[in-house]
Amino acid sequence: MLHLRLITPADRTEAVVSVIESTVGTTHLVVLPGAARDPRGDVVLCDVAREAGDELLQELQALGLAEAGSIAVENIDLSLSRRADAAEEEAPGEAADAVLWEQLTEATHEESTLTITYVAFMVLATMIAACGVVLDNAILIVGAMAVGPEFGPLAGVCTAVVQRAPRLALRSLGALLVGFAVAIAATTLFSLGMDAIGQFHEGMLDKPRPNTGFIWQPDPFSFVVSLLAGVAGVLSLTSAKSGALVGVAISVTTVPAGANAAVALSYGEFAQMWGSAEQLALNLGGIMLAGILTLYAQKALWRTQRGRWVRRPKT
Repeated sequence: MLHLRLITPADRTEAVVSVIESTVGTTHLVVLPGAARDPRGDVVLCDVAREAGDELLQELQALGLAEAGSIAVENIDLSLSRRADAAEEEAPGEAADAVLWEQLTEATHEESTLTITYVAFMVLATMIAACGVVLDNAILIVGAMAVGPEFGPLAGVCTAVVQRAPRLALRSLGALLVGFAVAIAATTLFSLGMDAIGQFHEGMLDKPRPNTGFIWQPDPFSFVVSLLAGVAGVLSLTSAKSGALVGVAISVTTVPAGANAAVALSYGEFAQMWGSAEQLALNLGGIMLAGILTLYAQKALWRTQRGRWVRRPKT
């Protein structure tokens, strides 16, 4: 269930209440006349089944609440109410399949913003991965995957394409490209520094690396895995499942590939560098392609669900 807190101008409250009452899957409607001070107006509260949320939000925005008032949405972790159970039964479809497009756009906008913190995580993840590829240590690679924040901009690109939001697309691509460029440059200097103090040497990069050699040797499976990871990541994001864990899986050939490219560049191993760059580009492209197709599929699926939508009769 979702909880909506609305601030509505007094002259629109009746229309807002009418929309809520006629939307299946809504309950616990409360109207507090004149309770809002900034902006001035009435406060309207209600709960709505997640699968009915996107439909209701679109209608509320059509009434101009986003401009003249406020729409706030919260997830309800626990609701002990027979009426809430009945509302969820009433709404067509399943909550796990429902996509709140406004929430998705807002989340990806925040995660795809180029900030100092985002760049810092990218740099740290790539440096950890550099240690992993040099030592052929799978544990360090997993650690780097857990730190890497790159799925945010990837999801931002996918959402921007489907929602036709060019500003979000440019913001996400900028964060992705700048983040990797800074991380690779910083990790190249890090590798040179580690070599200077005797912790890295060129022979460590050239020796057989059974655990990490795949990072700079892309093959058809690299693209297949990136497609699967992209689908899993987007489904995780839209269904509010464990996005952090899926993000770890998605990072497997992105951050480590960038790290391998940086270390190889520091030693002039251009074959490994270009192989790593190819792996990185292949997987970024595969994840974005799969993510975009998944979001389009979810949009089409939800259109069929709307075909089953029945309005409550007006009382």
